[in-house]
Amino acid sequence: MDAGLKRELEEKVYAGERLTRSDGIALYESDDLTWLGRLAHHRRTELNGERVMFNVNRHLNLTNVCSASCAYCSFQRKPGEKDAYTMRIEEAVRKAKEMEDEQLTELHIVNGLHPTLPWRYYPKVLRELKAALPNVKLKCFTATEVQWFEKISGLSADEILDELMDAGLESLTGGGAEIFDWEVRQHIVDHACHWEDWSRIHALAHAKGMKTPATMLYGHIEEPRHRVDHVLRLRELQDETGGFAVFIPLRYQHDFVDSADGKIRNRIQARTTMASPAESLKTFAVSRLLFDNVPHLKNFWVMHGLSVAQLSLNFGVDDLDGSVVEYKITHDADSYGTPNTMHRDDLLNLIWDAGFQPVERDTRYNVVREYDRAPSLASRRAEPQQVWA
Repeated sequence: MDAGLKRELEEKVYAGERLTRSDGIALYESDDLTWLGRLAHHRRTELNGERVMFNVNRHLNLTNVCSASCAYCSFQRKPGEKDAYTMRIEEAVRKAKEMEDEQLTELHIVNGLHPTLPWRYYPKVLRELKAALPNVKLKCFTATEVQWFEKISGLSADEILDELMDAGLESLTGGGAEIFDWEVRQHIVDHACHWEDWSRIHALAHAKGMKTPATMLYGHIEEPRHRVDHVLRLRELQDETGGFAVFIPLRYQHDFVDSADGKIRNRIQARTTMASPAESLKTFAVSRLLFDNVPHLKNFWVMHGLSVAQLSLNFGVDDLDGSVVEYKITHDADSYGTPNTMHRDDLLNLIWDAGFQPVERDTRYNVVREYDRAPSLASRRAEPQQVWA
């Protein structure tokens, strides 16, 4: 990068000026990862100090049967495939209650677009889950699913969200965003929910008082300019609604292992290379610098690995998601080595080991509990430490 441009960008960041599209592209073109990290960490500490948020949550995928066949997706199954499944409501409740003793605070539910499952199944399952776990927040369904509910129910998204909220819905999830630019999206997405509907549904949720996450799937066939465009669309929507609590860059995964049937379902795998740790750290840093009106940046550790998750805390990230448990969407695809679950103590030690202060939160980013600050480097070196691979 030209030294003058580098100095200009740094001055804009430290002055708190909003970065432009061309600024974002220039940041991606920089090979100075340490410099990018320093800028992003400055912005992160301005917003959140040395705190790292997490929650105790459980992911549930009620069904993997899906009418879509998105090019990157290894999770979806068609009706009749031997490992296709749909949970009965009582099974979903039983799985959710398995973590009751760990003081679970959130259920995170994302599903396939089931072609025959009736709309009434979805509010009913929320009501049963809320009755069984009244203190647990329900963070459920992508905007893509809500649009699917419009199709199968004949109701509007406004009516659907009202009914789901009456059943206990606290927040939508951020999925279905992938990359918004049609130049890329037309090659990776096989459903009808694109930027216009995704943004419409999240804006409607924000108007109803929800705080929702936003995501971006990166590291496949997109280019840095598409990532910049994606963030700037979300930034503009955030200017209008103020409803996004967190931005979550999600690392695209190759379909390394599918032990159930041996099939490779990822149709773009042969022409893609997964993002390296350095590329992931750059994506976090640039996202933090561009998305100046969202308070939090999350590393979903399942998709990045624990070591990169720790490093990302110095590249703009201030949230490490939660305990997760049985995240099938990625673990159906990869052999990346991340565990299925991290317990509260695991997350605390992960954050302390990286030199930050853990803060347990709820779905709306209200503080549940603040923990001690990280011990000094000298005290940590005084005894053997666990290594997070």
